[in-house]
Amino acid sequence: MSLKILKKIDGQSLLDAHAALKRSLAQPENEFSRNSSIQCFEFTLELVWKTLKRVLEIYGVEVANSRDTFRAAMKINVIDAPEVWFKYIELRNLSSHTYKESIAKQIYQELPGFDADVDNVVSKLKNLQ
Repeated sequence: MSLKILKKIDGQSLLDAHAALKRSLAQPENEFSRNSSIQCFEFTLELVWKTLKRVLEIYGVEVANSRDTFRAAMKINVIDAPEVWFKYIELRNLSSHTYKESIAKQIYQELPGFDADVDNVVSKLKNLQ
């Protein structure tokens, strides 16, 4: 992230969480690596949202919730489509409120795409002025 943005927000937490997700996804899939990856997904998603909210505040944009945050982030060209992030929010809600192995497997299958989307957000944040 740009130095200016990093000074105003805690961007390192997002970078650290994303690195943990990448390490977890690099492990062979089994119940433990799947659960670890889902936990990393949950806190990485939360940090993407909170980081974007702080960036938007720097730009003078106030948002009330995660969905508004992702909509507004698209307007400043930090994300491409908020609908993708809405899907991630729904998956996070599924993982947070119940545990079923079939749901865990479904969520796990989405994580490589999530990882790529976080890469994209981080790249765009680095280019903000």
